Amino acid sequence: MRSAAARTVRAIPTLLRIGLAETVAYRAEFIVWILTTTMPLIMLGLWTTVADEGPFQAYRSEDFVAYYLAMLIVRNLTGSWVAWQVSEEIRLGTMSMRLLRPLHPMVAFATSHLAAIPFRGLIAIPVAVALLVSSGASALTHDPAQLALLIPSIALGWIIGFACLFALGCLAFLVTQTSAIGNIYFTLFGILSGYLLPLDLLPSWISRVAACTPFPSMLGTPVRLLVHPMARGDALELLAIQGAWAVGAIALALTAWRVGLRRYEAVGA
Repeated sequence: MRSAAARTVRAIPTLLRIGLAETVAYRAEFIVWILTTTMPLIMLGLWTTVADEGPFQAYRSEDFVAYYLAMLIVRNLTGSWVAWQVSEEIRLGTMSMRLLRPLHPMVAFATSHLAAIPFRGLIAIPVAVALLVSSGASALTHDPAQLALLIPSIALGWIIGFACLFALGCLAFLVTQTSAIGNIYFTLFGILSGYLLPLDLLPSWISRVAACTPFPSMLGTPVRLLVHPMARGDALELLAIQGAWAVGAIALALTAWRVGLRRYEAVGA
């Protein structure tokens, strides 16, 4: 057990370099992926136009600016496309090569995706921060303790999202096409995470349903920590909920991998 953990730790620097090289090599595809995460800018334009005529359920124009630009930052730092990679490698049989390596594929995929985060930040964060500070600064949180929780919150949001998507990709072990399931997942994600609209603007029953899912912990919690002043106890409670969902999501991903691997029948598996 210790030797496996030590081997994994030693492999991480190499995996990070490989992930960095892949990001640079496939930069066109990477930029296209970045452009697909600009929905917050579209929603920003829509809702600031509405709020210019007067506050919408206590949301002023600057509140929408702060919310959606914060959402753009968090989305770029927590996003992942691992579901497509896993399902494609399973479908093509190339997952067999990963099974020959003394490293769990989930770790390899995670390290590769972590290596791409700085590039996403370089593209999206400067623009979002500049607009955020100039147009929505009055709606930001100013409590240093609450802001200090932002980094671990974003990290936990990334873990939850990555693990859930890894589990989604593992469904390719069981079904031929997972695109329909993926569409359902991202529809729920868009609504229940707060990506399309702040959860407190949705009907109360939707907010209650969202609270029973991991989606708010993927995006909504880091955004709330950035733009909604709250008691420190409430902020720590949100972080604890994220931690619980992170543990559950990792367990789900590992279970989906073990169950699916028993059904893997590609050549060389």
